Amino acid sequence: MLWSEFFLFRNFKEAAATGLSQNTYGFFVATRGREGPMLCHLCASSITLYILWNTMAQVSGQEDKEKTTALKDLLSRIDLDELMKKDEPPFTFPKTLEEFEYAFDENGQLRHINTGERFVFNAREDLHRWNQKRYEALGEIITQYVYKLLEEECKLRKEVIPVDASDGEPTSFIYMSTDALTNPSKLLILIQGSGVVRAGQWARRLIINQDLNSGTQIPFIERAIEDGYGVMVLNPNENFFEVEKPAKFSPIPSPTEPTDEPAEKRERKDDKEGKKKKEFYEKYRNPQKETETERIPIRGSSSSEEHVLYVWDHFVSKALAKNVFIVAHSYGGLSFVELMNQREIPVKNKVCAVALTDSSHNIWLQDTSKGTQDWMHQNCQNWVSSPEPLDTPLDSMLPDCPRFSAGTERHELTSWMSFRSIFKFFSEALKAKEDEEQEETSNTVTTRSSSHKNKHQDL
Repeated sequence: MLWSEFFLFRNFKEAAATGLSQNTYGFFVATRGREGPMLCHLCASSITLYILWNTMAQVSGQEDKEKTTALKDLLSRIDLDELMKKDEPPFTFPKTLEEFEYAFDENGQLRHINTGERFVFNAREDLHRWNQKRYEALGEIITQYVYKLLEEECKLRKEVIPVDASDGEPTSFIYMSTDALTNPSKLLILIQGSGVVRAGQWARRLIINQDLNSGTQIPFIERAIEDGYGVMVLNPNENFFEVEKPAKFSPIPSPTEPTDEPAEKRERKDDKEGKKKKEFYEKYRNPQKETETERIPIRGSSSSEEHVLYVWDHFVSKALAKNVFIVAHSYGGLSFVELMNQREIPVKNKVCAVALTDSSHNIWLQDTSKGTQDWMHQNCQNWVSSPEPLDTPLDSMLPDCPRFSAGTERHELTSWMSFRSIFKFFSEALKAKEDEEQEETSNTVTTRSSSHKNKHQDL
């Protein structure tokens, strides 16, 4: 049959008698000219290509359908959970640095005992979740190691909170120097940011990948004790006590167990479960089931803000120090501003200066008073991440406190990089306060003397 003969059919019924499909007939009709049964060479080529494409699409669709059916059949016979568990190593990690085969050298850097190399995150290729769990396990060991340094090297003591905790009640703690409450002159308070860091740490990442000096608060503690400060190390991220949830027993019905559920509904449920397993497998190559825990909040410390307020009320407010100094990093700055909102007058009376490092506070969102903003402008400085050299004055986006460059663009490094600048700021703030008090005392004595002299003359 010639290609032009397709256009001589008066309707689809005639074309169908020759075996022509409805889609192909429609295509021919659409390409036919208005004036009658004409077909150019170009139209004939187009029709040939169309028929070829249509035939291939039908074959391809049939193959895809067969592949999908085969995949569903395969997935129905494989327990993906069990397969994944076999591929991924178990989440059992060493409990000490020695077992991890790591140690801190004389420069405070974490090194492998045998190779001397830095910590390697990707210990197992293509097993990101396992590597992350290993990193977190090492982080917990680091936390205990820093606690040990605070107690043995810095000679700080642990103080349990809440102070009136009953037996079995979840508790947290802070660290204090022996003279934290009795030092009559100066008290330094350290508040870290949010996250996994605990008392004595600025950033876990720095401790593991850089050194103890940059990642912990130990240099601040040692310098403060050397300069005659009492020291108080807060622990604002210890907010919950976690207990393991009891395992839920869910009996699996036997395949032969009779059920009233319609077969169609069971099929939909099976398809849904199979899809869920497939998505789970694609999201995590080798996931294992983890222990489910329940969080019980610690009274007085269920959040960073609550913790700082509790420590102020039960410890700082009772300290004898005339001059309190605070270093607050990141979210710790927000917690300090919240403290001012709650205890504005006591804070103003007791705190001499506050050093913020890349603080995340916001005086507008936190609804601070005009008096608090003015006090912060006079008594606070914020060293922020910036490419500018250390101590370069920067424009303040909010009318709260002056901002200076910390000499680094890395958020977690801002506290360590501004270490010397912070203590210089504290010394200058204390001297300015003492000079002001001395001037007030001098003026008072002069006024009294003048008043006494005038009285004597009157007599």
